[in-house]
Amino acid sequence: MTERIIDLSEEGASLSVRHAQLVIQRDDDKVTVPLNELAALIVAHPGVHYTHAVLTGICAQGGAVVLCNEKRMPTGMLLPIEAHFTQAERFAEQASASLPTKKRLWKQLVRAKVTAQGRLLKETKGDDCGIMELARRVRSGDTGNVEAQASRRYWPALFGEDFTRDPDLGGVNSLLNYGYAVLRAMVARAICAAGLHPSLGLHHHNRYNPFCLADDLMEPFRPVVDNAVFSLAVSSGDSATLSKYTKRALIKALTDKRFTLEVESRTLFDILARLASSLAEVFAGERSKLLLPSF
Repeated sequence: MTERIIDLSEEGASLSVRHAQLVIQRDDDKVTVPLNELAALIVAHPGVHYTHAVLTGICAQGGAVVLCNEKRMPTGMLLPIEAHFTQAERFAEQASASLPTKKRLWKQLVRAKVTAQGRLLKETKGDDCGIMELARRVRSGDTGNVEAQASRRYWPALFGEDFTRDPDLGGVNSLLNYGYAVLRAMVARAICAAGLHPSLGLHHHNRYNPFCLADDLMEPFRPVVDNAVFSLAVSSGDSATLSKYTKRALIKALTDKRFTLEVESRTLFDILARLASSLAEVFAGERSKLLLPSF
């Protein structure tokens, strides 16, 4: 099945649903997309209007709706409330997961993330700055805070000594923010489809964050966004900003990316679905580790 991400940022539109199709109307131009092919709808332009059927139709098919503010940055997300036939059972298993289990899983996620960061540096700079060695030092629960140690080496190595990773800044930071927001929506969608709750995290815990688990599971895949932003920064230099072109490039990087899992090449959508399902199996006592691709 096709997995589409649609971003409505540059001009207004009227959205409606007809015959299980999302109808996007702009003056005399009309585009239709099957609801069951829509992974995420990102609405950023203030002139976009939609019917109630649009929101319920997308969620009923397992899709996500991401809402953006006047700066075109994501501020909210709408997800399916019921997407798995054993959802209540899986919620209970997730809520009762032991702390040692969560710490073991967090170790696996951090090690995968740091490994991916090291490999990206090796590919783009020819030197992993010792990050691959750090990945091997990750312990249960990342008690040694290897993730932070790797971060302090990673960002200046990738984007230059003067770069600071700050979500409130523009330029490269705004590109990273946008890419991560799209990735987060993809992960949250996979979590809901697996019958899990996105707010019950393994490591991230914040009473005001409804997507703690999504923030956990997306960690190993952040370098996909970083790589795309690095390419845009190289081609645009200091002028790299969030635009129609850069948004399209970031979405394409995520939808086109393929990983090797069980000797097969799979899309990121497929990888995330399998990862979320494997997490549900861990909570159910059916397996001990997350199913992650090669990084």
